[in-house]
Amino acid sequence: MKHLILSCVLSLSTTMAAQAQQSLPLYLDETKPMEQRIDDAIGRMTLQEKIRIIHAQSKFSAAGVPRLGFPDFWTDDGPHGVRPDVLWDEWEQAGQTNDSCVAFPALTCLAASWNPRMSRLYGESLGEEARYRNKNMILGPGVNIYRTPLNGRNFEYMGEDPYLASTMVVPYIQGLQSKGVAACVKHYCLNNDEEYRHQVNVIISDRALHEIYLPAFKAAVEQGKAWAIMGAYNLYKDEHNCHNQWTLNKILKGDWKFDGVVVSDWGGAHDTEQAVRNGLDMEFGSWTNGLTMGASNAYDNYYLANPYLKGIKEGKYTTKELDDKVRRVLRLYYRTTMNPNRPHGFLCSDDHYQAARQIAEEGIVLLQNKRGVLPINTAKAKRVLVVGENAIKMMTVGGGSSSLKVQREISPFEGLKARLGDGIAVDYARGYVGDVTGDYNGVSTGQQLEDNRSADELIAEAVRKARGADYVVMFGGLNKSDYQDCEGHDRKAYELPYAQDRLIEALAKANKNFVYVNISGNAVAMPWKEQVPAIVQGWFIGSEAGEALAAILTGDANPSGKMPFTWPSSLKEVGAHALDTYPGTWRNAAKGPSDPHNIIDEEYKEGVYVGYRWADKEHTRPLFAFGHGLSYTSFELSNLRADKAALTATDSITFTVNVKNTGKRAGAETIQLYIHDVKASVDRPYKELKGFKKVFCQPGESKEVSITIGNDALSFYDEATGAWKSEPGMFEALIGNSSDNLRLKKAFELK
Repeated sequence: MKHLILSCVLSLSTTMAAQAQQSLPLYLDETKPMEQRIDDAIGRMTLQEKIRIIHAQSKFSAAGVPRLGFPDFWTDDGPHGVRPDVLWDEWEQAGQTNDSCVAFPALTCLAASWNPRMSRLYGESLGEEARYRNKNMILGPGVNIYRTPLNGRNFEYMGEDPYLASTMVVPYIQGLQSKGVAACVKHYCLNNDEEYRHQVNVIISDRALHEIYLPAFKAAVEQGKAWAIMGAYNLYKDEHNCHNQWTLNKILKGDWKFDGVVVSDWGGAHDTEQAVRNGLDMEFGSWTNGLTMGASNAYDNYYLANPYLKGIKEGKYTTKELDDKVRRVLRLYYRTTMNPNRPHGFLCSDDHYQAARQIAEEGIVLLQNKRGVLPINTAKAKRVLVVGENAIKMMTVGGGSSSLKVQREISPFEGLKARLGDGIAVDYARGYVGDVTGDYNGVSTGQQLEDNRSADELIAEAVRKARGADYVVMFGGLNKSDYQDCEGHDRKAYELPYAQDRLIEALAKANKNFVYVNISGNAVAMPWKEQVPAIVQGWFIGSEAGEALAAILTGDANPSGKMPFTWPSSLKEVGAHALDTYPGTWRNAAKGPSDPHNIIDEEYKEGVYVGYRWADKEHTRPLFAFGHGLSYTSFELSNLRADKAALTATDSITFTVNVKNTGKRAGAETIQLYIHDVKASVDRPYKELKGFKKVFCQPGESKEVSITIGNDALSFYDEATGAWKSEPGMFEALIGNSSDNLRLKKAFELK
């Protein structure tokens, strides 16, 4: 009887649920296809409601449609952590106590891991933090190409190579969106320097555009299935990239079939008609004009707000473009806020700190290690001196929109001192004074870094202490202040600031076990390179900076990072500077930047020759090559073979190589595959990265690594036809562990 009653109850419950589902409006019926639900919702919306959802209502939110149950949509800056909440219409802090976060390593460090698994872990962890904070879209990741080491925002991006950036961005997007949080990939496109970014008009060949600057965005759309793309501030073909008929309408939405939302960078829209017709879907910004002027709380005055509504009512525009924008925005809603199956979020969890540390350890690059100075011999060392402002300065505050309010940040000095323990005396010397401020948009580090001593006094103290130490570890480099590694401006010089060169040279003379750790997102000049035994690239690595750097320096973790960009000895080794194309030429030289409507034309004369491509072409020897990174163990690559001697345009070919750990420590090596076109009808770089794989081996262990490529790896962009093209003939696969150490070669043919 009990079973009969239970069966009846279940049957009734199922019937009632089905009836309830049938009574729902179509746009709320989760059993129906998303596009049908969107059609129904659009049909129910008033003209005012459609306009309402395609522009901001506050600094970081867009209005929903309360009448139909669509909630407000909340964005937040990334890509390294979830930015603290600001006031509704101000950039200052909202004063909340629950908006701290874990700061993950900057994306240069992620790219330096050369490990897509780290990218997936990064995206998932960030997505969980965003979900907990009820953020529906993270403004990141960034994939603009490293064209010049002066770009203040390079630390937010994934290096110089389009294949590396493409491979690393896809898992990040997939991981983030698996948590129900939209990725907004930025800054599309050609935003490769920060100075005068609102006025720069980029002049570039179609081939360079498609081969170098677009592939990572294309991969984000076609492979990562990104739900949003952010337009860039700069111009291309005299049109701002937040409403550009070529980049948005033709390429992004036409050629790549992007079905997501194009979001303006904050203040990136400039004209209602262009915004309507040239691909912009959601307009965000500050103040009335989107930038810094006008009335407060004037979001209805935005180009896609009342001016657009007025234009429709007056017959200037039809609702065709509007309905497409609304469809895309509603698609974003159904993927995020209207998706009841999104997983729950977590904030500042142990797993997130562990992820931050793991990513950092895999991305830190051992650039130089003469005489095996590293790792620090903790069994013999009695005294260690730590030098430098960057050893104690918090680096999560500042840098522009990537500034974060963190729950905790372990400094390099704290991390190393804790790791060395009570048995080793750890002393500190300031060495140099840089930027002692610690505030950004109301977030404060609370640090007191004032020091009025002269450079001579600081250097003298550091040298005196260095002479009595077993090891000297200096943490120097750049910081996240204006004209350093920071949004809004580029660096003014390639050299290290704050008289650090003098300090480094003095310390190198004072102690034979001198280690220099460079904290930055950019390459810097190193005129003292040959005098310094050990050099480590430490990046900006967030909350776990001290723990990760200490692990590498002491050998608890074996470094495996590889450079995601070429490190030149001087700016003359960089195409953009050698050809004197950066930062461009003002159209009205007399007015210059004082006129906000004046345009600066920047021609990318180096074309496809960026980074190692330029170094190969000009036969220069950079300080550190693209793909370079040392280990505390050694690896041997041998027995390169291919599964076939030739392939066709619809075929693929697999290269296999044996990798053996010939040292005494467990470690990871990254096998890099470059392709050389023996003979081509166009001028091509000598080699281009087309595959890589990171492999972990125990001491003495051997593994086989296979990398498969297809016709796309052999193709170039043909400007005559506007399409990718491959040519029959001979090619060579070049395999090694950096772009300047490719000792294995295998010829093959494209039939």
